[in-house]
This record gives sequence, structure tokens and C-alpha cells, in this order.
Amino acid sequence: MARETTALKVNAREPDGSRGARRLRREGDVPGIVYGGGEDPVTFKVPARDLRVALAHAGAVLDLAVEDAAPTPVVLKELERHPVTGETMHIDLLRVRLDVKIQSTVQLELTGAEDAPGVKEGGVLEHVTRELHINALPTDIPDSIQHDVSDMVIGDTLTLESLRAPANVELLDDPETVIATLTPPKLQLEEEEEIEEETEVVGDEGAEGEQVEARDESGGQGEDDSGE
Repeated sequence: MARETTALKVNAREPDGSRGARRLRREGDVPGIVYGGGEDPVTFKVPARDLRVALAHAGAVLDLAVEDAAPTPVVLKELERHPVTGETMHIDLLRVRLDVKIQSTVQLELTGAEDAPGVKEGGVLEHVTRELHINALPTDIPDSIQHDVSDMVIGDTLTLESLRAPANVELLDDPETVIATLTPPKLQLEEEEEIEEETEVVGDEGAEGEQVEARDESGGQGEDDSGE
């Protein structure tokens, strides 16, 4: 569980639109905003390297200090990344009280996939849901929730109700939410589809043959009648 906090010091800035944000990023800074907690929003800038280090070593909670002001606990609300480079473009932080539960999202990690019988048989494990919505105290928010799938066999479907939440963490998503599936090998599926198609073709050809034979028999009887 994430019970430690990491300090992050930032500098206040005036909100100056997308042009100013681009200038900050060229200078190696990341624009951001902190809000909530009954206080006014504050826009800030922080060196990209300092932010990377803080986020890499942080749990759920950061101790944010805007210039010389006293630190306040915050959690990451949203982080915007560049779609190509992956660099952080903007960050939103939310002020929190450590004794009040909040709703958050955490990553779901599946472990033991390589040991699952279905995977060993060539089955395809699809990780359907990768984020979970939870309710917990800021200091109880885990970095991620892990679930062991080493018992999954081909044909299994894993839903949220199979997961056990960490202590003091409430899962908010529908218990019937599909987390993962383990399907037959792709080659096997293709072979089954081909067999079904061939069966349909054979059935159609058989039906056509019966119709032709019926027409021939009908035609033959007509000729015999005319000959008489």
C-alpha cells in the first residue's frame, strides 16, 4: 500500500493559454494546476525532470509546495502525455485530506499468466479491463491491484467479483465487469470456422443436387407420358 509521501516543489505561474504552455515546455518545464480542498485553483510550472523523479518515487500522495508556501497533500488527478513522445504535457493535482476517502483509479495487473494451463496450451489471454475505480483514504490507495490468473484454462472469463480488494479499499465498478478472457488458439478458431464453412457448402451442394435430381425425375415422367 502507498503510505509514504514525496515532496514536490513548484513555482506559481500566470495562466497564459496554449502559447505560454508551449513556451514552458520548450524551456523544459511542465505546466500544471492544483485545485480542490476549498481553496482557489493555482497554476504552476515544474521542471520536467523534477516531476518525473517525484512521480517515479511517489505513492498515491504528493506533498506539494508552491514556492515557499507550506506543503499540502495532493493526489494526481490527470496527466496528459504527448501521443508520440510520451512526454508529460500537463498535470492536474487535487488537494486532499488524509482522513477523508476519495474516489480514484488504479491500474490492474495480471500475474502468473505464463503459468496458466490455458496459456501453456496456446490459448490467448486478453486483458480486457486495465483500470479500476476505487474508494479509499489517500494513503490507502495502492500503486496497483494485482490478480493471479495462473489457474485460468481455455474458455475462462474473469470478472471483477473474482478479485479481492486490498484492505480498506472499495471497488466501485460493476462486479460483472469482464477483467480478462482466455480463448482458444487463433489457428484452432480459424480451423473451426473453415470446417463450418465447408459444412455449409456441402449442405448447399447436397440440397442443389436433390433439387436437380427431382427436376430430372419430374422431366422424365413427363416425356414418358407424351410418348404414350
